[in-house]
Amino acid sequence: MPSSHPIIVVPGVTATYLRDLYPLPPETIWAVIRKKYDRVKLHPDNLRYEARQPAVVRPDQLYEIAYEELIEELRHDLSDSEDDPVPVFPFTYDWRQPLEVIEASLAEFIDEVIDRTKLMRNYHADKAYREAMKVNLVGHSMGGLVVAGYLEGHGADKINKIATLATPYKGSFEAMVKMITGTANIGGSTPSSREREASRLTPSLYHLLPSFDTGITRQRGAGLPNSTFDPGLWQPSIIETIVEYVRLHAVNPRLSIAAREKRGRKLFDGLLTQAGDHRARVDGLDLAALGFDSTRWLCVVGVGAKTRVRMQVERDDGDPVFRLSSKDRLNHWGHETEATRKLTGDGTVHFKGAVPGFLPYESLVCVSPKDYGYWEVADRATTELAGFHGILPNMNMLHRLLVRHFTGRGDPRGNTWGRRAPGVAKENWKPPVWPLKDKTA
Repeated sequence: MPSSHPIIVVPGVTATYLRDLYPLPPETIWAVIRKKYDRVKLHPDNLRYEARQPAVVRPDQLYEIAYEELIEELRHDLSDSEDDPVPVFPFTYDWRQPLEVIEASLAEFIDEVIDRTKLMRNYHADKAYREAMKVNLVGHSMGGLVVAGYLEGHGADKINKIATLATPYKGSFEAMVKMITGTANIGGSTPSSREREASRLTPSLYHLLPSFDTGITRQRGAGLPNSTFDPGLWQPSIIETIVEYVRLHAVNPRLSIAAREKRGRKLFDGLLTQAGDHRARVDGLDLAALGFDSTRWLCVVGVGAKTRVRMQVERDDGDPVFRLSSKDRLNHWGHETEATRKLTGDGTVHFKGAVPGFLPYESLVCVSPKDYGYWEVADRATTELAGFHGILPNMNMLHRLLVRHFTGRGDPRGNTWGRRAPGVAKENWKPPVWPLKDKTA
C-alpha cells in the first residue's frame, strides 16, 4: 500500500526556466545564470505573449538549487520500497502570468497527475487509492499563493493535504523594491534597469505586493492612500516606464502622446486591480465551506533573518516617492516582547506577510536559519549569499516534517521540530504535525 497520495511541488516566482521553442534548436531565455530580459518582457497589447515576436515561450524545468534536494528527498523518504514508490511531480509554469492563469494550469496538471498515478502498479493495486485518488501539494513562496488561489477557485475535492513554505500570503516589500529599483531579495539580487523595466510589466509580481496592516509609513498630512493596490500610492516613474514601453512595443507606432499615456495608465491600473482582487479572494478563503480541515494544511513561516519590515512613502513636489533605507531591514526574532518579535522574516517575506488569514494562528510552524543541521554546510553558506527565503526548501529537517505531515508517521527519534509564532503560549500551540519538538527560545 502506498504511504502517500502523489505529491506536486509548486515553486516560487522566477524559479522555472523559460525556453523559447521558436528557434531551432530551442533556446533557454531564463535560467539560474541566464536571464535574457529582452526575451521575457511581455507585450503591452497582450500580456499573455512576449514583446519580441515571433516567439513560443514555454516553462521548462525548476531551479535545481532550490528544489532538486527537496524533490529527491521526498521521493526517497516517502517510498517504503522500490516496489512501492510515491511519485513527486514538479509543476513548472510561466511565472510571469496572473495567478488565475497559473491556477488554471495547475488544475489541468492535477488531473494529469491523478491519471498518471493510476497507471502505477502499486496505486492501481490499491482499490482505496484508485477509486479516491487525490494529490498532496507543496507550495514554496508564490507557489503557496497559487495553491491557495486554486482552492478558492477550484475547490478541494482533489486535494488530500497541503504544505506551504515561506509563502507571502499578504505580500512582501521586496516586490515593491523590485519594481522601484530592479533589485530585491526576490528572484535574484543583481541591480538591473532591464529587470526593473521587465518587472513593471510582469503581472505576477503585482500579486506579491504587501497588504498587511502595518509597514507602509506614509508622510503625515500627505493624503497618501493606504493600499499598495491603489495607483495613487505609486511614484510617477512606474507609469512613465510603462508609457515609454508602450511607445517602443505597441503594435500601433503612431499612437499620440495622450493615447500612450492613457494606455500606460490603463495597463498599470489594471495590473493593480487584478492583483488586489486576487488578494481579496485568497484572504476570504473559507476552508470549512470547502470541507477542508485546517489540520490538513501545514504552514511553515521563515523567521530569524534580517528582512524589510517597512517602507516609507513621502511626497516630493506633490508626487509620491519611496524612500529605501537599510534601517527598515530588521530581525528582532529574539526580542522579549510579542510585537517586536514580529519584526523579522526570512530575508524576503516579513513575518506579517507570511501569516494567512484563513488558518489558525496557533497552527503556524516557524523555522529559522539555525534549524539547518551542522552538516548542512553548503546550505548555510548559500543562505548567507542568497538569503534564507530561496534556499529554505533545502532544509533537511523540513523534509522530514513534510514526510510526517503527508504520511501521519510518528517521530520516535525526535528529529522534527519547529517554533511557535510570537504570542502563542506553549500549551496553545497546535501544529498539524504532532508531536513536534518546540524550539521556541
